[in-house]
Amino acid sequence: MHPAPAFAVKDEQRLLAWIEAHPFMTLAAAPQGRPLIAQAPVVIRTLPEGLALDFHLSRSNALAPALAGGFRGVLLGLGPDAYISPDWYESVDQVPTWNYVSVEAEGSVTALDETGLVALLDDLSAQEEARLLPKPPWTRTKMSSGTFERMQAAILGGRLSIERLEGTFKLSQNKGVMDRAGAAAGLGDHPVAGLMLGKEA
Repeated sequence: MHPAPAFAVKDEQRLLAWIEAHPFMTLAAAPQGRPLIAQAPVVIRTLPEGLALDFHLSRSNALAPALAGGFRGVLLGLGPDAYISPDWYESVDQVPTWNYVSVEAEGSVTALDETGLVALLDDLSAQEEARLLPKPPWTRTKMSSGTFERMQAAILGGRLSIERLEGTFKLSQNKGVMDRAGAAAGLGDHPVAGLMLGKEA
């Protein structure tokens, strides 16, 4: 996370909305002291004990064996990013920088049981199929008998119980109005320009 307060986002609903819109995240952990990463789409869970992010990993993933014993981890979601040229500012004597959006969720990671894994897979496909409407949604009922179960055996489900949820939306908030507008104009139709102008993705 960038340390400048101008870029910090702590509004839970805004961060959850970002994760919901960009659910493909990177899991980082060091369960036995060696840093490991995995990438997976997530589903947000609102549980009696708090917020969580459910995900699944291939059994061959380096982090998968550690799920059984649990570990601490961070799920990182990256949004668009862009180089900002000093030439785009009205002010002189500026330096290049990078604008970007990222969200971090930190907490304890535990394994999902088989029922939880199946629920995750159903909810994940429903979540993503909804983005493809008006296409009729795909469901696993379209699969041949036994195929889903065979494929499910190759993956494990996990849950990160969120203890810290923070975001960095570094979008030139530390610059003056004209400098920020100039940088957004310099980016043209890049997604970061839209975010700088207040158009959330």
